[in-house]
Amino acid sequence: METTEQQQKVLVIKLSALGDFIQALGPMAAIRKHHKDAHITLLTTSPFTAFAEKCGYFDEIWIDSRPGLMNIGGWLSFRQKLLKAGFDRIYDLQNNDRTALYLRLFPKSKRPEWVGAAPGASHRNDSPERTSGHAFDGHVQTLALAGIKDIEIDNLGWLEADLSQFPLKKPYILLVPGSAPQHPQKRWPAENYAKLAQTLTTKGFQPVLLGTQAEAETTKQIADLCPESLDLTGKTSLFQIAALARNAAGALGNDTGPMHIIGPTGCPTLVLFSGHSNPVRHAPKGKNIKTIQSVSIEDIPVEKAYEELKGIISPL
Repeated sequence: METTEQQQKVLVIKLSALGDFIQALGPMAAIRKHHKDAHITLLTTSPFTAFAEKCGYFDEIWIDSRPGLMNIGGWLSFRQKLLKAGFDRIYDLQNNDRTALYLRLFPKSKRPEWVGAAPGASHRNDSPERTSGHAFDGHVQTLALAGIKDIEIDNLGWLEADLSQFPLKKPYILLVPGSAPQHPQKRWPAENYAKLAQTLTTKGFQPVLLGTQAEAETTKQIADLCPESLDLTGKTSLFQIAALARNAAGALGNDTGPMHIIGPTGCPTLVLFSGHSNPVRHAPKGKNIKTIQSVSIEDIPVEKAYEELKGIISPL
């Protein structure tokens, strides 16, 4: 989309990670609504390009080149790109040291309005409450400084995908037994998932296992112990996860990225937390989400998880 001289130019910065990006979609939608006639550019990283293109909130997408500290040429090139774009306002939804450095690339006399936490921002949120809860709540606080209010969680209704290739049997319940490889302490034991899956089948539900190939050993163990499960490990896109969630009776999983896609859709969602992360800050956002936490996640009884899931899914 070409811009005109009179058209306001806005930049939104959101680089990572999956859960945080999902929680930023509601604020992004609010920015689009607030600047309905502006040319809005998103600066992000390649894993989130598909989300950015699909949501329809942006006219242009830039991939952050992320120059290293000693890459002088890279920094100069990026600085020139920022200055040439002529942004009137920048919304920093990343708010880290790197994006604070991006603000400093602008000469003080040519700085656009900057909404974020960086020192020198025209609309600076330096409140300690910004990081006391969810990233979404911090964005709500920050955008209010720029006159943007009535921000809601994005329910991902625009994320559509074909599910016809999967032999789903309604009602089904999604199980997400994985986590990032560097965080094995966040994983509820596979045998617990298998026992829960067996219980669900006796109640007439099809357990559907989600994960990447990195979790294939775990999901295979569950599927071997509960053959009635549908193992979709490595077979689903992130868009398909959202579509699966919208049609699911419920979902249960660890503190991991896909749960942040499932929760906002309205799917009744139960997330299991170890003592290594804080549900107040890291639980998914949505209308029907519950959490259970134990210092050692393996200490969460299967019976307790089932009862909590039963409490948010009707009938179960």
